[in-house]
Amino acid sequence: MNCPTMNRWFALLAILSFSIQNISAAEHPTQTGTPRSYIAADYSKKILVHVGADNSDVWKQTIRDVHDLQILPHGHLLTQTNFQTIVELNDKGEIVWSYDAKSSPGNADRKVEIHAFQRLADGSTMIVESGPARILEVNAEGKVLREIPLVVKNRDPHRDSRLARKLENGHYLVCHEKDQTVREYDEKGQVVWDYVTGTALYSAERLPNGNTLIGTGNGHSVIEVTPQKEVVWSVTENELPGIKLGWITMVERLPDGNTLIVNCHGGDNQPHALIVTPQKQVVWTLKDHVRFGNNLPVLKLVAQGSGTTR
Repeated sequence: MNCPTMNRWFALLAILSFSIQNISAAEHPTQTGTPRSYIAADYSKKILVHVGADNSDVWKQTIRDVHDLQILPHGHLLTQTNFQTIVELNDKGEIVWSYDAKSSPGNADRKVEIHAFQRLADGSTMIVESGPARILEVNAEGKVLREIPLVVKNRDPHRDSRLARKLENGHYLVCHEKDQTVREYDEKGQVVWDYVTGTALYSAERLPNGNTLIGTGNGHSVIEVTPQKEVVWSVTENELPGIKLGWITMVERLPDGNTLIVNCHGGDNQPHALIVTPQKQVVWTLKDHVRFGNNLPVLKLVAQGSGTTR
């Protein structure tokens, strides 16, 4: 065999070897750091799944659109199957409660989407409706117990709001994606604090120290701001070695002081989620481009013995 022919064979073998390695890597979901169990949802793959620390499917459900998820104290899940329907699933995966936004008072003939909800301590459920631009609290029968109008300058049924949470002081912390602003409302609906991110933000969490942790969405970052609106901690798009932050959705300050970051729309070579220390050391990543696509906005870690297994 002449040299040019041999060179072509060697080149072909090199390409095949590289391709096989890439396929092998793609087919093996990876967690770095201590393996963790988690629940995540991806609306491109239409899947809501509880994954064990051993990477097995503990259970999975088919969904359409999803932007929020809450693991309830008794192990049930509060989630959604689309942007109009919230469901509570028991430990067998059965729907034990649901809420349809289209059947809520005044919504029959107008566009409405839900991107945030929360089961409250008294058993009622807080629901934030984009389109009508309001916060509702409803009881188990779906009766509206409280209605609070939201301040929205740029109205959009899909982008009025993203995640929202009721705070311990009775106020509401609401992310307004199109307004690019976090607003804190009191019980009467008055804005008592706000923070303009300048980005299509997704999430905000009020920390025990009074600061607010914000997932900036297409700002590709996480920031912690004081009540005086000073940024005292952040993780930016290209700050972590080997990681590029995409559309940052859920963020959570964990009990050990580390921060969970959900990295939606990060691309094929980037982790879906990661945990960083206050010193910005990456101690855990999840990269699973077999089970999930590029549209994973929702992920919650599952504590061992939490009762969510079914």
